[in-house]
Amino acid sequence: MNKIKTTDFSPMRKRQKRMQIAAPLSSYKIEFRDIIIFIVERKMGMTRRMFLMDLARRKGFRVENELSDSVTHIVAENNSYSEILKWLQKHKVEDSSRFKILDVRWLTACMEVGRPVDSEKYQLAVSQVGQLPSAKTPSMEVSPWTGDSISQYACQRRTTLKNYNQKLTDAFEILAENYEFNEHKGFCLAFRRAASVLKCLPFPIVRVNDTEGLPWLGEQVRGIIEDIMEEGESSKVQAVLNNENYRSVKLFTSVFGVGLKTSDKWYRMGLRTLEEVKCDRNLTLTRMQKAGFLHYDDLISCVSKAEADAASLIIQDTVWKILPNAIVTLTGGFRRGKQTGHDVDFLITVPGSRPEEELLHAVIDIWKKQELLLYYDLIESTFENAKLPSRKVDALDHFQKCFAILKVHKERVDKGCSIRSKAFAEEEMKDWKAIRVDLVVTPFEQYAFALLGWTGSRQFERDLRRFATHEKKMMLDNHALYDKTKKIFLNAASEEEIFSHLGLDYLEPWERNA
Repeated sequence: MNKIKTTDFSPMRKRQKRMQIAAPLSSYKIEFRDIIIFIVERKMGMTRRMFLMDLARRKGFRVENELSDSVTHIVAENNSYSEILKWLQKHKVEDSSRFKILDVRWLTACMEVGRPVDSEKYQLAVSQVGQLPSAKTPSMEVSPWTGDSISQYACQRRTTLKNYNQKLTDAFEILAENYEFNEHKGFCLAFRRAASVLKCLPFPIVRVNDTEGLPWLGEQVRGIIEDIMEEGESSKVQAVLNNENYRSVKLFTSVFGVGLKTSDKWYRMGLRTLEEVKCDRNLTLTRMQKAGFLHYDDLISCVSKAEADAASLIIQDTVWKILPNAIVTLTGGFRRGKQTGHDVDFLITVPGSRPEEELLHAVIDIWKKQELLLYYDLIESTFENAKLPSRKVDALDHFQKCFAILKVHKERVDKGCSIRSKAFAEEEMKDWKAIRVDLVVTPFEQYAFALLGWTGSRQFERDLRRFATHEKKMMLDNHALYDKTKKIFLNAASEEEIFSHLGLDYLEPWERNA
């Protein structure tokens, strides 16, 4: 493959730090006058304290330089409640009850949303800083970070869709994608792991030292963070974005049915745009690629949750005509709480019996008669008990499945929910949208394993299987869980039972966005 040139990740020279000078208090506009904050320098350091003071003031908070009687909130970092009490006594403060003594994460949470947030769960107690309640519901924050408490495995980290470090994780994912295009699996995985770790943090990284103790953040990754912290962007990321090969491969692979090898072939042929590909008479497109180009504007746009729900109704109506007791489950990112996606995945099973092998064939026939099917690729089951569990951690499962493009009419979707490209908007409006749909049929006894596997996310699933192999001497795939020590398969009727077999705390689907 024609490799994309990447920038060298040799150790960088540290930039000389500029002396920070605090701006006068009168230069800031105070919006929240009922809250007067003092930040304790102890264990934080002068530079970080000055940075946080300036940032909070820019967000409209009143932050005092000195501790005074007017202060209402004391903010500390890496200090226990007892340590702050001793500090206050040293500074001749006898009545500490008039202050709210809070962990610094309260202040970063306030700055994140641009207004004061509830301080109750951030109050320092007798226990060490960082021992805050973990997330239990989608509306609550993810598990707190206490330096060495972050696991190297995504399956032990609660990761919701709330990403406090999106600028950093977006940069990591661009670099990971670049290395994936280059077939450098090691570097690709390194940056995906780094992005996954930062996504679980309940606060934004504001300096490189904030990453101390976190797994998978090596010198190369920290160098990117330092670039972005100091310069606002990474030159290495910008080099990738400006690389013609990267841009072309990303464009070509956006077409349904086009992979890396085909993209590289087109690039080496001198092709740079989709129009050039479509006009080249020397190319022979596959049936999938032809469908990808034909419905490109629809497929490149995001599928909204409303559109996914509309597709769900079509699929449920069709399947239940054939098997009234079938269970049809929306999986993938939408099950994890996402509001948009690139396609819609469904898992189908039948309680008490094996699903009919002709189920998907019958579904396809009905959709053809209804003129809803724009494209399909039906893959028959290759399931064999003797080959379980799969030794290839990232191998596709052996279920019967159908990859399709479905016509979803607008009357099934609330107005304004569909996201369309500019090119599509300029065309004559049609009363339907082409949506990518994947149907997977699983035996009922394997349903829990298939549901866990098809829910994702990709990094969560990879780490879950790695955890099973390295920590529990088990083998997990979308079909079964095998205990290599006892040499037995472990049955599970639910995802909770699989987590229990692995000795893991159960994570809800919305906590698996790693």
